[in-house]
Amino acid sequence: RRQGQTECALLGVLVGGPSPGSCFCLPLLQGSSASQPSPGNLQDEEMPLSCSEASGEEALLPSLPRTVSFRINPEGFLLAVQVRARPDWLLVCHEGWSSALGLRICQSLGHLRLTHYKGVNLSDIQLNSSQGFAQLSPGLGGFLEEVWQPRDSCASGQIVSLRCSECGTRPLASRIVGGQTVAPGRWPWQASVALGSRHTCGGSVLAPRWVMTAAHCMHSFRLSRLSSWRVYTGLVSHSAVRPHQGAVVERIIPHPLYSTQNHDYDVTLLHLRTPLNFSDTVGAVCLPAEKQDFPRGSQCWVSGWGHTDPSHTHNSDTLQDTVVPLLGTRLCNSSCMYSGALTPRMLCAGYVDGRADACQGDSGGPLVCLDGGTWHLVGVVSWGRGCAEPNHPGVYAKVAEFLDWIHDTVRVSVGAGVGGQLYKGPNPWVMLSS
Repeated sequence: RRQGQTECALLGVLVGGPSPGSCFCLPLLQGSSASQPSPGNLQDEEMPLSCSEASGEEALLPSLPRTVSFRINPEGFLLAVQVRARPDWLLVCHEGWSSALGLRICQSLGHLRLTHYKGVNLSDIQLNSSQGFAQLSPGLGGFLEEVWQPRDSCASGQIVSLRCSECGTRPLASRIVGGQTVAPGRWPWQASVALGSRHTCGGSVLAPRWVMTAAHCMHSFRLSRLSSWRVYTGLVSHSAVRPHQGAVVERIIPHPLYSTQNHDYDVTLLHLRTPLNFSDTVGAVCLPAEKQDFPRGSQCWVSGWGHTDPSHTHNSDTLQDTVVPLLGTRLCNSSCMYSGALTPRMLCAGYVDGRADACQGDSGGPLVCLDGGTWHLVGVVSWGRGCAEPNHPGVYAKVAEFLDWIHDTVRVSVGAGVGGQLYKGPNPWVMLSS
């Protein structure tokens, strides 16, 4: 249900309407590129304000530039670093490099894994004569500015080539015309989490064997047999689903701090028994990059199979999507909205006038934002009051707050050899099996 923040709120589909009494399915915007966000941080003060105080939150201070930035050039996957003291991008010398450093940089860019890295001979590539280099200082932890020492050349004669796990691209996006119903491949990371063949919640593909959804989705069915859970990907219509199809869920790993009272820490990772086959219609979404800021006003997208009218009691057969702008936490915690109910692990997206929203059946699904041609999972559909109600926009679990937990969970699982093992966390119900 999505009837109030004090209840177990299954967020749902994409509804819209000019008033609470006359909701209808909002015609979706054509195209998919997000508009350029206005400057300002999404997370402001946590104290609830009055409506008059919150209305003044648009007076924004510019955010400070990041000290160190990374990018991987598409030509040869060459790693480059930019430090704040220098405007140019420096290629990274291979000496002192390791897979652990590569993994940290991949994760800082929003990727789940490092695919591979190698040293590339400078003699094998053509470079601009003014190209600079950087060497990682030995013995210094972290990736602070002083760790990177500018060089005119690399003593080893090699630079780092780094490949991270693929995410955040849409191979079929150029063929999408737009419209209310989503075409195949528009959101290749969209998953349907189902009991058998019955859709219960949305999800987001992070890797071939990892899917993220909301903790309240799985908690609602915690007595179900583990072997009954399936994840369906590459779907547009649920009428195409057949029993016993889909990927079998091997483990359910809710965040250990999830609260059923206020839906704090409302995220769960699903580990699949067999990997998904990535294709034009199935792929992974990127996580937020380290310290990546999607300011309020960013035009992001939410998708799902939930209700298209809050007065209805059944889900949509076809995948729907709509654009929703990010709203400031300060505004959403004001007395005219949620009166301080949002925690630092939550964010708000939608419209003050309630024109479009997620609704019942969309819970656990993705809120994605575009940055530099790459889509990032910024939120997980969590809770809200009603659907598309004025002054009650959708509330999402803020994925950026869970990056350490996600990476630690994946690392521990891979290191332990997940096959046949059950999660032994503080939530005993995840150990139920067939």
